Amino acid sequence: MALYQLKDKPGFEYLSTPWKAINYPAIRKVFVTHQHADHIGGLEEMALTNTFVFKDSKTGKPFKAELISTINILVNLWDHSLKGGLNTIQNRYALLQDYFFIRALICQPGKNQFAVGPYLFEIFPTDHVHIERKYDWPSYGLYICDPQRGRSAFFSGDTRFDYPAYMQMMDKADVCFHDCQLFDQPDAVHASLNECLSLPEQLRKKTYLYHYGDNYDDKTGEKPVSNFKGFARAHVRYKLF
Repeated sequence: MALYQLKDKPGFEYLSTPWKAINYPAIRKVFVTHQHADHIGGLEEMALTNTFVFKDSKTGKPFKAELISTINILVNLWDHSLKGGLNTIQNRYALLQDYFFIRALICQPGKNQFAVGPYLFEIFPTDHVHIERKYDWPSYGLYICDPQRGRSAFFSGDTRFDYPAYMQMMDKADVCFHDCQLFDQPDAVHASLNECLSLPEQLRKKTYLYHYGDNYDDKTGEKPVSNFKGFARAHVRYKLF
């Protein structure tokens, strides 16, 4: 639904087909931070539409975007989230690589990066949900660099408040995007607004909050949020560098 609405906004016309459907082949790469449904819910439709509606203009074969994440997420993504709807194509069984080109990362130095054009993307673990210990359930954020210009951006991914773990990245970044829920909760899986307010002022002023709830426009929240760059808004393109 978000993509369907986005395609009609100025500057996003490339996401629309001439018949006003979503132009899925315009999306060439997808990075998966973690497996929760609100983050991977559109992948099944994307896979099926690219396979049965769109063709690669050069090969005539079904179009395949590149799916990027860690090995453990990609395996679990197929086995536990996508396989039920995608594991059969007429007359045969299918695999994840029938629908996507796969780029598997490892969250270790030298193996946790990928490039898109001149930009370098580095993944880092986030403390979103854990089973027995910190980081044992795979979930990741992104640190995005423009090496030629020495600029960077920080994207926390979904995480509990874990400032010491990513302090240096936020300090260096020109702009930050941080996970935030607007209420306090015991044993939460997201950073709370009150926790985010404990960030140093110079960081808050360059940080957009996202993953907030539907009550974001409640007047009582205006003053606390004014301490930040603001809420990240739907259907808006943010210039990182």
